[in-house]
Amino acid sequence: MQFIEGGVTAAKGFLAGGIHCGIRKNKSKADLAMIFSKTPCAAAGVYTQNLVKGAPILVTRKNIADGRAQAVICNSGNANTCNADGIEIAEKMSKICADALDISVDDVVVASTGVIGLPLSVEPIENGIGELVSGLGDNSEFAAEGIMTTDTVKKELAISFEIGGVECKIGGIAKGSGMIHPNMATMLVFITTDCAISSAMLQKALSTDIANTFNMVSVDGDTSTNDMVTVSY
Repeated sequence: MQFIEGGVTAAKGFLAGGIHCGIRKNKSKADLAMIFSKTPCAAAGVYTQNLVKGAPILVTRKNIADGRAQAVICNSGNANTCNADGIEIAEKMSKICADALDISVDDVVVASTGVIGLPLSVEPIENGIGELVSGLGDNSEFAAEGIMTTDTVKKELAISFEIGGVECKIGGIAKGSGMIHPNMATMLVFITTDCAISSAMLQKALSTDIANTFNMVSVDGDTSTNDMVTVSY
């Protein structure tokens, strides 16, 4: 196994990007990220164990219940949690993404992170989606920046390894800083791979690994509403 460049786009067939669309007031901070696979993927996810779950989690769980996904859209600056229209907004984000990429809305992972309890307008997302899609490429770092909130550095990583003489790659981006407690806490992680694996085995591997990795971390005893880890092949 060796560390390589490329982050979430290191695996074959994945593109990524990130922009500032206007959700955050600071124009120097990206606030919208996307990961896109050129073909539909096997997908798996694990989510917060908090009794209060953000609307994006409920929509994502429904969308990838069939073990398939093709895109991730994530905004920062607003968690879209504890809002009366949260589900509607998360579904609109999914549709905006799906329409822009010409894919099924049921193949979209949607996520949000940031301030809880504030209404989230989809207008900046609608206005920025064209720029976001046109900028898709080997831009893992832009996507990593687009999901940051209180993080002081962007988090991305990729590795390559061989199975049966075939090179495989796994890459990912993550956010999370503060409010870290067992069971993931305020964390979003998006992982991609070109290793051949079924959605059922992908879910089993992810759920097993989470127990001995992310769910063992504790800093200050708080948990969050929007924690999510997804992996796509």
